[in-house]
Amino acid sequence: MRGLGPGLTARRLLPLRLPPRPPRPPGPRLSSGPTAAAGALERAMDELLRRAVPAMPVYELREKTPAPAEGQCADFVSFYGGLTEVAQRAELLGRLAQGFGVDHSQVAEQSAGVLQLRQQPREAAVLLQAEDRLRYALVPRYRGLFHHISKLDGGVRFLVQLRADLLEAQALKLVEGPHVREMNGVLKGMLLEWFSSGFLSLERVTWHSPCEVLQKISESEAVHPVKNWMDMKRRVGPYRRCYFFSHCSTPGEPLVVLHVALTSDISNNIQAIVKECPPSETEERNRIAAAIFYSISLTQQGLQGVELGTFLIKRVVKELQKEFPHLGAFSSLSPIPGFTKWLLGLLNSQTKEHGRNELFTDSECKELAEITGGPVQETLKVVLSSSEWVKSEKLARALQAPLMRLCAWYLYGEKHRGFALNPVANFHLQNGAVMWRINWMADSSLKGLTSSCGLMVNYRYYLEETSPNSISYLGSKNIKASEQVLSLVAQFQKNSKL
Repeated sequence: MRGLGPGLTARRLLPLRLPPRPPRPPGPRLSSGPTAAAGALERAMDELLRRAVPAMPVYELREKTPAPAEGQCADFVSFYGGLTEVAQRAELLGRLAQGFGVDHSQVAEQSAGVLQLRQQPREAAVLLQAEDRLRYALVPRYRGLFHHISKLDGGVRFLVQLRADLLEAQALKLVEGPHVREMNGVLKGMLLEWFSSGFLSLERVTWHSPCEVLQKISESEAVHPVKNWMDMKRRVGPYRRCYFFSHCSTPGEPLVVLHVALTSDISNNIQAIVKECPPSETEERNRIAAAIFYSISLTQQGLQGVELGTFLIKRVVKELQKEFPHLGAFSSLSPIPGFTKWLLGLLNSQTKEHGRNELFTDSECKELAEITGGPVQETLKVVLSSSEWVKSEKLARALQAPLMRLCAWYLYGEKHRGFALNPVANFHLQNGAVMWRINWMADSSLKGLTSSCGLMVNYRYYLEETSPNSISYLGSKNIKASEQVLSLVAQFQKNSKL
């Protein structure tokens, strides 16, 4: 790390601090409270939106109308920055979505014009212009506001944060409805254009990277939290690689981060990567045969759904191939968030149905009942809700076979709209990876045990097959899986009756 003075060594040994949310730009700090204050805030919001959201010029003048004054957009940014409560920001965004969307009367009028022209023999140019008028009418007014804000200094960063606030408000059900969903989709579409791969820069992180970058990456690590500076040093040291994408509007600032372990084979547990020291301080190229993607984290929640992770993996693979031409194996070592919750839900539903057992074989039920001293469904609901069960070698051994096949079914068989229910599985399968190996006791951390019973999965990237696999999954919803996974799925179908 550069330019940090003599106090750096001591600081490296201190725990990492998680800072509060960055302060917002100055603006009117209006607090919700009594009815009068709330009414004043609502009137201020309406006045702001009338002033800041540009009107749609008539079609003939769309390219001749001057842009609104920069101060109008800056007023919106400043006002929004002064809203300190989530509910206030949600209220403003809801009013923007509801009152400044598409002019439906114009859409109806232009649609009727297109339909009329299609029924009459006219020149192609006339019909094409009518269709262009219809497209113009379908543009919501707030898109113009977002477009002009993006031209302000720091405007793109502001819009990313605004979308993060919008997603948070939707999750909390503070603002709902089709207008809000439509505005989220419009803003996401604009971000997809602004954050396309051509505007992104790939950067590698080392121990000599700026302290601010290391701090940001350590704080954004959502999969395997960084404990201290020495832990961070290991993750960017020998036999490890860390890369991130930055955007031309915010150079040097990580948007999405990928951690890679360089190993002799495909890792089957995370402890060997994040806890154990590398084999030596100097990399020996002949010991490196596999690249393991063990963590990918988005630092900006407003960029959810923007395909940064997919682009990042592809670019990193190319970088690693340049550095290690002999490298033959690329794989993830991925968590399985939601597995324990899904399993507890099954156990709970079967308990309510008078002790019905459709998850375990008779011999498994007998063995588990002897170990736990009670009915299987009831006791396992309690046992799997904590991490204590792994301390009993006998219980862990008895649970291995049923949990492995249940996990295989959860990953392979449980679907949402035809795609894998598990979000991590869906991400890698969309990228064209193969569901390759489910690993027992792969994550013995408290988080790993409580969220996925300690299981992890490798999604393997066979580079020559990723494109057809991705097309098959996205088009036909076919999951490419290894013999191990398919065998576990077959065991589930034989021994369980969901």
